[in-house]
Amino acid sequence: MSEPVILQREGAVARLRFNRPAQLNAVDVPTARAFLACCQAIAASPDIRAVVLSGEGDVFGVGGDLNELAGDDAASAVPGLIGPVHEAVKLMAMLDVPFIARLHGVVAGGSLSLAMACDLAIAAEGTKFNLAYVNIGATCDGSASWSLPRVAGMRNAMAIALLGESFDATEAWRYGLVNKVVPLAELDAGVDAVAQRLAAGPTLAIGRMKRLIRASFENDLPTQLDLEQAEFVANARTEDFTGAVAAFLQKQRPRFNGR
Repeated sequence: MSEPVILQREGAVARLRFNRPAQLNAVDVPTARAFLACCQAIAASPDIRAVVLSGEGDVFGVGGDLNELAGDDAASAVPGLIGPVHEAVKLMAMLDVPFIARLHGVVAGGSLSLAMACDLAIAAEGTKFNLAYVNIGATCDGSASWSLPRVAGMRNAMAIALLGESFDATEAWRYGLVNKVVPLAELDAGVDAVAQRLAAGPTLAIGRMKRLIRASFENDLPTQLDLEQAEFVANARTEDFTGAVAAFLQKQRPRFNGR
């Protein structure tokens, strides 16, 4: 039996792929647990410096597997399904390594939540998006209520969440849900170019930048300024920073090693 989530390494880039194509990559309990285990493995591998999140087959994913939530006792099944996913999302936000979502086909429900939890997202032309929770009488999970208003704004977030309508990749780009839309034939090359660029970058500085940007929505300006200074001081002690400054002053191109 195939693993429901596959983690592969190519140099400093990790490829994390949902692998239930016959079920449109719907997330059941084993998939949720496997996803968390893969994120924990990434957290334990300091030589991983970028992660690509994708889905096997024709779609990125359709969200949670409703077979897990059928029947009168759905509420008792929720923690086993959502809990591991939420722990994985916390890791994605905390880690220095940037996550890039590779989106194609359909991105719906909890799969859209996970795409928004990534730091960057690239979608193929023709990809269909739908937050979808309201269509089954559900509230959202996977950090959608946190991510969506931040990337799309309050009014757009309300429309996406409350109306449950589908929209295409171009509209997703206008909402800010994706960074770039490319032809399907160019999706792998486009995602790989970004992943390789990030993997060759100053990983510790990238991680600090991730956390600064996320924290900015919760902090007032004086608090954020203090946090920026503290992070700058901490990052100034890294090999990447001292080496890059020296290279700049010598008019050379810096090389980062993620330390």
